[in-house]
Amino acid sequence: MPNWSEILKEIGSSVSPHDRLRRKYLVRLWKHTKRNVIAYYSGWLQKGAIRQGGVSFEIDDSDKNGFMTAVHKLDRSKGLDLLLHTPGGQLSAAESIVDYLRTLFDNDIRAIVPQLAMSAGTLIALACNEIVMGKQSSIGPIDPQFGGTSAHGIVEEWETAKREIGANPNAAAYWQFILSKYGPSLVGDCQKAIAWSNTIAKEWLISGMLRDEGDAIPKANAIVQELGDHSLTLAHDRHISMEKALSLGLKVSPLEQDPQLQDAVLSVHHAMIHTLSATPAYKIIENHLGHAFINTVQLLPR
Repeated sequence: MPNWSEILKEIGSSVSPHDRLRRKYLVRLWKHTKRNVIAYYSGWLQKGAIRQGGVSFEIDDSDKNGFMTAVHKLDRSKGLDLLLHTPGGQLSAAESIVDYLRTLFDNDIRAIVPQLAMSAGTLIALACNEIVMGKQSSIGPIDPQFGGTSAHGIVEEWETAKREIGANPNAAAYWQFILSKYGPSLVGDCQKAIAWSNTIAKEWLISGMLRDEGDAIPKANAIVQELGDHSLTLAHDRHISMEKALSLGLKVSPLEQDPQLQDAVLSVHHAMIHTLSATPAYKIIENHLGHAFINTVQLLPR
């Protein structure tokens, strides 16, 4: 049965120079690592101003179709190198994608972060056995967000209101206006989302990159505390460098220690960014065999 990418070729889609270039460098990376390669790239930095209906730069459930296309015909015994460039997205979608890929590749997955894998992208990286980062790479905090607002921040504000009103009932008039913006279940939903994010991150760390370490549980707890507590990270978009990730106890390999790998990874990265900048593509999921699932948006002439 042909997959999505093969059907598209049968329709008669011409291969663009951007497609040829990406696939050339994906093959070069595969030849160097001898491992399967899937690149997951979002164009939020290039096309973030676009807010047309149906455009999602974030990790969401529609990405499952892309990964189903990308795993087609791969030799799953060879493991997977997953290149991540994403602002993050839905916790539920990230969990589903991780479960899917871990099952297919028997937990033999390495995350490679050429530039940014934030929020739910960081969660996916934590589920891998190792994270490869360069001096320019960043991951980010994993605290959940509700409509762009920190779930931790909402809970903290709620707890502060309770304390201040308990100490001084006259403060209720001040807090009434602030808390009126919250729905009846929002605080509870925030608490559940925090617990959900922390729980899966710990489970993935313990069963993944920390599984051979005797103190895996306390190490996982410490890592999740550092990455998941808004009061420590201070901002959801805070960039966490390779050096900081190492200091947290994550298993991180410097991209620079293997010049050939560095060259291959960054060549794929630049080819992806050129595609996202110069074509209608805003999200790309593609493997080294040339099987790709590409979301595009109509760009109107200025």
